Amino acid sequence: MPKRRVLLVDDEVAILLTMKAVLEISGFDVDTAASAHEAKSKIKLHEYQMVITDMRMESDASGREVIQAARSAPYHPAVALLTAYPEDDWADMGADKMLVKPMQTAALLRQIERLLDTHSAKLLRLSTAAAGSPARARKPTGKRLSVTRPPVRKKVSAKKKKKR
Repeated sequence: MPKRRVLLVDDEVAILLTMKAVLEISGFDVDTAASAHEAKSKIKLHEYQMVITDMRMESDASGREVIQAARSAPYHPAVALLTAYPEDDWADMGADKMLVKPMQTAALLRQIERLLDTHSAKLLRLSTAAAGSPARARKPTGKRLSVTRPPVRKKVSAKKKKKR
């Protein structure tokens, strides 16, 4: 089985090196980036099965920039947000999973493995659907699918309309 490639992004060198060692011992091929700028460049130049990024680096929006770059990559990696400051809107940012620092190594590895498995299955379903039916064919966008409902409109009586 080929090694799974992961891009790990964090501006704290101790965390970056520790996570890199943990993932490599567990069989991952790990690239690192210490900034959003470096991460975006690597996402364009290489292909990764997963991108794990810190939220706050050079700025509070750095993690969002990395997530957006990963979501726009043509190879559609799984994306996990690794943060000490949990955000409620992590899924709205485009992340598949939020990992909260600090975390036990075994729990972290289980969550990463589970995310890679579910993400691979999702990509397989999308590619199978695209190959099977041209009418249903969809290119994976990397964006979460959400269902929005139209607003409920209240009926206004004729008397109330006249008053307006």
